[in-house]
Amino acid sequence: AMQQSMQQKQDIKQRVALTSILASGGLTIAKGVVGLTTGSLAILSEAAHSLLDFVATIMTYFAVRVSGKPADEEHHYGHGKVESVTALAETALLFVLSGVVIWEAAHRLFGGAHHAVEATIWAFGVIAVSILVDFFRARLLYRVATETSSEALEADALHFGSDMWSSIAVLIGLGAVALGYPWADSAAAVVVAVFICVAGWRLGRRTIDTLTDTAPTGVADKVRAIATRVPGAVAIDRVRVRPAGDVLFVDLDLAVSRTIPLDRVATIKERIETAVRKEFANAETTVNIVPRALDDETVMERVMVIARNRALAVHHVTVHAIGGQLSISLDLEVDGGLSLARAHEIADELEAALRDELGPRVEVDTHIEPLQMWGLAGRDAPAERVAQVQEALAAIATNAGTVRDVHDVRVRETPEGEIVNFHCHVDPALTVTDVHAKVDDLERALKLRFPSLKRVIGHAEPR
Repeated sequence: AMQQSMQQKQDIKQRVALTSILASGGLTIAKGVVGLTTGSLAILSEAAHSLLDFVATIMTYFAVRVSGKPADEEHHYGHGKVESVTALAETALLFVLSGVVIWEAAHRLFGGAHHAVEATIWAFGVIAVSILVDFFRARLLYRVATETSSEALEADALHFGSDMWSSIAVLIGLGAVALGYPWADSAAAVVVAVFICVAGWRLGRRTIDTLTDTAPTGVADKVRAIATRVPGAVAIDRVRVRPAGDVLFVDLDLAVSRTIPLDRVATIKERIETAVRKEFANAETTVNIVPRALDDETVMERVMVIARNRALAVHHVTVHAIGGQLSISLDLEVDGGLSLARAHEIADELEAALRDELGPRVEVDTHIEPLQMWGLAGRDAPAERVAQVQEALAAIATNAGTVRDVHDVRVRETPEGEIVNFHCHVDPALTVTDVHAKVDDLERALKLRFPSLKRVIGHAEPR
């Protein structure tokens, strides 16, 4: 849908730019003919202005066509700034034209030469038509430029807008000539040149801001506020914004707790991108994640983060303080096929990382054990074997008294031995520690009764 919307905007921009070419061409011819026949410098200046507009609108048309191309191997951020380059070229043309007009007007006013100017009906007519065309063209171009964030179309709008006001000045000058003030034509030409300079200054300032990646006023603060409101965002370290055509590129560094999982980080990024796009429809947001250790992290969380970052499986982590000294013990799972020497190196590296994080005086002990089996091909044991194991489990549970209702017993045969899974009910008021101990007792008793069992996994449920 977004791609379709961008294509529609591109089609509108090209259509409006093409009609501007026709309007500029017609006005240039009309003003040129009338200016030459009447000898009016003001009208000839207007004709030159329209000729410049004609050239500028042709440049605009090709600029909006190129700017609509998607990003490629050479232009990773698209071609939006082609419009800015075109607008800058149009600005330069505006200043050159205003300089020529002012020079000729000064020569006529102070040079002493006499230049006859005829204020004919054709002169008034062509300027009146020019004012109407310029008004409606500038209005349409401004609207489309705002809707599509097109600098090239805005440059065109400024051209037609300055044309309208300068044409009004020319109209006043022609009226003064008709009343017997021949110098008024040259004075009107100077006013035209001033309007051209003002238009060029306004356009050039905004264009240069875009080309030098000047951030739009207030946008970075809005983006920061939007991102800060997203749950899970600890802080926004940096926000960078730059426009390119009708696309707003946003780059921000987001600090998140290093303890949260990757899928949660991805969700936070998506929510920020969606929130920014809701405020700025054409924004392309890049969120850089900065993991941060928060002040309220527990020692347990810090241990688990360090292990996870090293792709190590740890469990049974115990943290306690003895006489002001921190002591940590944990079970470290490694591939059972590793040599003890290599496994010990892995444990040493983990212990060193923990001391770097928690201080050199921390006491760390690791219990190395083989990583639980994975990827083993197996099959269900015969029903007689399952019934035998289930009967043994029920008898052991009855003698223990705490575990009840052993059910959902599954026995699988693998090359490493049999694996048993079962469910059972226990008192929901018991603590996890008590339940774990009772289920462990049941698992060990079953393995003693059936030595061929490789592993027994019991799942306790509240009764």
